[in-house]
Amino acid sequence: MKSLPLLRTFIRENASTFVSMLLLVVVPVVVSSTVAVVLYNYQDLLQGLSVWQMLLYFAVISVTMALALTPTTFVALVSGFYLGWNGFAGIVVSYGIAALIGYSIAQLIDHGKMMSFLNRFEKARNLMQELRSESWSLIFLTRISPVLPFALMNFVLSLLQINRRKFFVASIVGMLPRTLFFFWVGTQARDVVQALQNPDSGRGGQILMVALIVISIGGLYFLFDRALKRALRNAAAKNE
Repeated sequence: MKSLPLLRTFIRENASTFVSMLLLVVVPVVVSSTVAVVLYNYQDLLQGLSVWQMLLYFAVISVTMALALTPTTFVALVSGFYLGWNGFAGIVVSYGIAALIGYSIAQLIDHGKMMSFLNRFEKARNLMQELRSESWSLIFLTRISPVLPFALMNFVLSLLQINRRKFFVASIVGMLPRTLFFFWVGTQARDVVQALQNPDSGRGGQILMVALIVISIGGLYFLFDRALKRALRNAAAKNE
């Protein structure tokens, strides 16, 4: 029962953070469904883009992905269909820029409040420090998963106050496997509706998605377990 007042304090002090995280899960589903309808009705909307129009497209999707308006899988499929492999490098860079934008927005919303609250407790503080030391692996494992929302992970990872350059590079590297796959699916589709309705491209695609999920979940479990054990060991050593 003593934990209830502490929990209420935690929720009250971080209400804006929790609301923002919820929106980052709900909003992409709503917006992507709307955009899909638009693309269905105007399937030539993004065809034959000039270089400057393509650059504008990359800038726009960087912002929409950062704000959770368009899911990364949706963007990869649509971009693969309309842009072809000439646009792949731009999509990869756009993912990195979107990650940095999301990271910065999350810090502006949170203002370090959640970390300040957790730092009141020695074990939680030690765990956060251990996770921060494993930040490259942590970012990579969250990015390769096709089920962990991109924008939400930007928000969660920003709470650890990870180095921006490392965050940018690890995000791009972690996103590459599934980005490459979904982009390829988009290039193979006969029309954009087919790409959005059947993104797994048969049994091979399903096996790949399952493999990425297993690697992500297994890796994150191992990472958190190791970090927790080290944090508890350090806490015990200080108390001796």
